[in-house]
Amino acid sequence: MTTRIVVFPRFDEIWPVSADRLRELLEPAAEVELIRVEDGAVPAGSAAVERLFWLGGGPGAAELDGYPALREAFTATGYASDPATDALLAARGIRRLGHPSEGYWAQSVSEFALGLTIDALRGITRRARGVLAGPGPAWEYEAEQLSDDLRFTSGTVDGKRVRIVGAGNIASRYASFVSMLGAEVAAWDPFAAEPAFHRSGARREWRLERLPLDAEIFVPMVPLTDATRGLVTAELIRSIPDGSLVVLATRAAICDVEELRRRVVGDELALAADVFDVEPVPLGDPLLGRANVLHTPHIAGRTLDSGYRWATALAEQLPGLDLTAAPPPTRLRR
Repeated sequence: MTTRIVVFPRFDEIWPVSADRLRELLEPAAEVELIRVEDGAVPAGSAAVERLFWLGGGPGAAELDGYPALREAFTATGYASDPATDALLAARGIRRLGHPSEGYWAQSVSEFALGLTIDALRGITRRARGVLAGPGPAWEYEAEQLSDDLRFTSGTVDGKRVRIVGAGNIASRYASFVSMLGAEVAAWDPFAAEPAFHRSGARREWRLERLPLDAEIFVPMVPLTDATRGLVTAELIRSIPDGSLVVLATRAAICDVEELRRRVVGDELALAADVFDVEPVPLGDPLLGRANVLHTPHIAGRTLDSGYRWATALAEQLPGLDLTAAPPPTRLRR
């Protein structure tokens, strides 16, 4: 099947290795043309193209008119398709390709969240930064080499009560990681199927208001949608026990951030966060530089691996495609 991949600059900013990897996966079984759009110059259509990947926007009726033989198409603005384009494809009887889920970056985010958890429990980044200042507080312990901050949940993941809001692609992986390390895990998600809890080693909690009550590590881990915005209310945040660690790796706005900030700045909770209510976090923000806060600049989802997986998750849906025929992905780009 003759295939064309049209890539806009915005898509390459979001998924810088995905378009090229998609071409590599398709080329053993199809004639593939990859075109990068420059200066807004959209390429003319082609009567030979039967499969079209339009990455970074949505083709309109005029663009689709240039592909009279088109049988199937994938379009994405970067994260999702344009409903108007979906309607155009349906009206013309063109099969719409799509990702079955956002699992392509789930491993990247969940592993990062585990890293945040361990770092915050052991004070790794805080102590490492202190070493740069030479002899002093970084080398001072409660007892010999005991680096725990005894005001907050600290030490090993093993034995901790981890409470997770969500049991989807990201949350179920994170739950399996901390369960494997010996944590006692419970999760709330009214939409997840029962196997998501069994496979991850998490006890299913049916009532969200009960989830934080005994938490030592509290992890809101659902995507941000209209339904989840503010899902973790101020009341829920107030019910988290003093000294607990809160881990944020998906979106901050699923929480009442004002109440979370109040408790963290008041030294009632510790926070390990890759996402914030305002990004970039302004210099002088009260969260910055605190001993009870670990912060990273919204990087959990972006790895070469998640970019390659984006392409694989799309290509593996195509019938008759042997993904093993493609070369392994390039690990380094110079």
